Amino acid sequence: MDLWLVEGHTSGYSVNWKVRQVIHQETTRYQELSIVDTVEFGRALVLDGNVQTTVGDEFFYHEMIAHVPLFTHPEPRRVLVIGGGDGGTVREVVKHTSVAQVDLVEIDERVIVNCRRYLPELSCALDNPRVNVIIADGLEYVQNCPAVYDVVIIDSCDPIGPAAGLFSHGFYAQINNILRDDGLMVAQTQSPLYNRELVKSVSQSLKKLFPIKMVYLTTVPTYMSGFWTFTLASKEYHPLKFRRGALLPFSTRYYTPEIHQAAFVLPKFLQELLMD
Repeated sequence: MDLWLVEGHTSGYSVNWKVRQVIHQETTRYQELSIVDTVEFGRALVLDGNVQTTVGDEFFYHEMIAHVPLFTHPEPRRVLVIGGGDGGTVREVVKHTSVAQVDLVEIDERVIVNCRRYLPELSCALDNPRVNVIIADGLEYVQNCPAVYDVVIIDSCDPIGPAAGLFSHGFYAQINNILRDDGLMVAQTQSPLYNRELVKSVSQSLKKLFPIKMVYLTTVPTYMSGFWTFTLASKEYHPLKFRRGALLPFSTRYYTPEIHQAAFVLPKFLQELLMD
C-alpha cells in the first residue's frame, strides 16, 4: 500500500506527499510532530500535519531569511532567531564571520531534539560555540530583553496556536525595542496568494514602527503555492544598499547578490495589495 501525507490548506486546495516511511511521530506539549521520508524531497519536519522544511529544498528558504538581512546590515554582531528550531536559519547565520553571538529562542524543545537526531543537515550548527539555544516562548522572551540585537529573524511557523502572536503589532513593537539604534528585523510572512490579508497587515504594522519597510520574495517548492514572502524592517539600513562584493565569502545554493536585489522587485498584484 502507498503511504500519503495529505496537507490541507483551504476547502479547495491540498497537497499530497508520497511518503516512504514515517521515521518518528509524537505529541509534544505544543503540537503534533513527525519526521517523514518523502519520495520527492527526502526527510521532512511536519508539524500539525503541515510540512515545515525538507532536506531537498530547505536552502531556498533558509538562505533568503538569513542572508538578505545579514548582508543589509553592515556589521551584524548579535543576532536573535525566534523559532527555527530545525536549525537551518542558524546554520546560515553563523556563516557570517562578523556574528559573535546567535540566540535561538524556540518554544518546543522536542523540535530541536528531533531535528538534531533526524535532520543533521539543518541542525549541524546548533553546537557552534557562538550559538546560544534558549527554550522559551518568543513572545515572553522579548518582553524584558534589553536593546542588544543588531538583527532579529522571526522564523516562525504558520500563524496558528503558539505562533499566532508572532504576527501581531504588539510583538513587532517589542522587537523594535530590543534592536539597537541601527538594527533591523525580518519575518517570514506567508504566501502572497493564500495569506494576502496577513501579508498586508504585517506590512502596515511594520510601516508604523520602522522608517524602512520592504517586502521581498522567494520560492519554496514545498510551501503552499511555492511563492513566499518575507518582510524586512530597518531603523537605518536600506536592503537595496547592501554589502555587495565581487564574490560571496561562503558557498550558497540559492542566494546571490543578484537574487538579493531582484527579490525586492514585486509583481503588480502584490504592489497593489501593499498600497495604503
